[in-house]
Amino acid sequence: MALSFSVLASGSTGNAIYIETDQKRLLIDAGLSGKKMEALFEQISRSPRDLDGILVTHEHSDHIKGVGILARKYHLPIYANAKTWKAMEDSLGSLQTEQKFIMEQGAVQTFADLDIEPFPVSHDAADPMFFVFHHNNKKLTLATDMGYVTEQTKGLIQNSDMYIFEANHDMNMLRMGRYPWNVKRRILGDTGHVSNEDAAFALSEVVGDNTSRIYLAHLSQDNNMKDLARMSVKQILKEEECGVGHTFHLYDTDPYEASPLVTL
Repeated sequence: MALSFSVLASGSTGNAIYIETDQKRLLIDAGLSGKKMEALFEQISRSPRDLDGILVTHEHSDHIKGVGILARKYHLPIYANAKTWKAMEDSLGSLQTEQKFIMEQGAVQTFADLDIEPFPVSHDAADPMFFVFHHNNKKLTLATDMGYVTEQTKGLIQNSDMYIFEANHDMNMLRMGRYPWNVKRRILGDTGHVSNEDAAFALSEVVGDNTSRIYLAHLSQDNNMKDLARMSVKQILKEEECGVGHTFHLYDTDPYEASPLVTL
C-alpha cells in the first residue's frame, strides 16, 4: 500500500506529474506534446495506456498542451472544475461526453485508495487549483503557479510528507532580465508566480516532522537556475532552523527529464 510519484516535467515549457497507488494511476496536467509525454513515461518505465485519468490544474498551455491528445489516444477521462473546462475546452479538441468530469474545489475526492483534496491558488487563470494527495496516512502536496501562498493554503498543506513546490524565479534575474515590464509585473504580482525567496519563507512555515522531500518546481527558463533556486531556498530554510539537509532534503525538477519514481 504505497503512494509513488514522478515529476515528469516542470518549468516554463511544460508541466506534468505522475502519481500511482496500488489501485490508481493518474496524470496531473500534460503540458507537452503527446510524443514528448510518451517519452517521459518511458523514462520511468510506465505508459499512458495504463492511466486511469488526467487531472487538470488550470488552462494555461504549459499545463494542457497534451491533455486532449492523450485523452483521445488512450480513451482517458479528464477531471477539472467547471470554469477551467469552459476556459480550456476549445483548446483540447474533440472529446466524448463521457470523458469529461467536473472536479470542484472544497471537497475531498476519492479515487479508489487515493483521496484528493483540491485547493484554490492565486494565479491568473479561470479557476486554478492544485492538490493534496492522501494515501495510507501519507500526504503529498502539489503547489505551483501561485502568485503568493495564502494562509488557507499553508494550513491545508501543513506537515506534508513531500512537497512539489513552486520556486519560479530569482527576483534579481527577473528584474534585470529581458522581459518587458508588463510581463515582469504579471510574474511579480499576486496572481503570477512565487519567487525562490517567497517559496522558502512559505516552506519554513509548513514543513513538519513528517516532511522528508521538497521538489522545487516550475523554474523559469529565463529567470532562474536549478543551483540558484536550491541554494536560495536552502539558505533561508537554514536561517529559519527548519532542518533542511537533515530531516528533509531539496530536489531539483527538470523541464525535459522525469524525476525518478519515488515512493512515500
